[in-house]
Amino acid sequence: MQNTSAMETTTITSEKNAASNFNQVNTSTEITASSEVMDNLIAEGGENFLNYLNRQGLVNDPNTLVLSSNHHYYYDDSELLGVTTLVNMKKLNMISHLDGFLNTLCTVMAPETNFIGCFSDSDNQKDNGFYNRLYKGLINFLDSKTDNDIDRKAVSRILETQGYKIMDMTVINGLTYFRSQYIGNAA
Repeated sequence: MQNTSAMETTTITSEKNAASNFNQVNTSTEITASSEVMDNLIAEGGENFLNYLNRQGLVNDPNTLVLSSNHHYYYDDSELLGVTTLVNMKKLNMISHLDGFLNTLCTVMAPETNFIGCFSDSDNQKDNGFYNRLYKGLINFLDSKTDNDIDRKAVSRILETQGYKIMDMTVINGLTYFRSQYIGNAA
């Protein structure tokens, strides 16, 4: 692991960058955020993630930080001060200690920061049949990957106990995308 400055390699953008790095994506609303942010969103999350952010009115937020599912970076508290939208590209199902992950985010997030992510809702996948679920379990075991079964209620409960307020949950092509806002530690 390397210690990397957020300003050198992450997708934090400024108003100046948003205006100079115009990148229009084929959606109903004009998107003018940094092309680096949009490229990362599309490369890791597909156009569905980008469209979800657009529907939430956050696609042009100049202070967006995208947490990559493929790369790991270390951030200083001072580097995260101006972040108003934090996008987690890794499905919540793939995070083995979700409570700990969310608790760590709480220590560096300012109140009213948006936290965006997605997960595979296990309630939506019960119709896949016994053999499909058995096959999925076998593949996960052989790949040594974590793919926890979670549903809307579990995600809502975990987020709320960590101090997040659920603003929206939308299913797009089998994945549930969510927007939450950090309101501070719950009592």
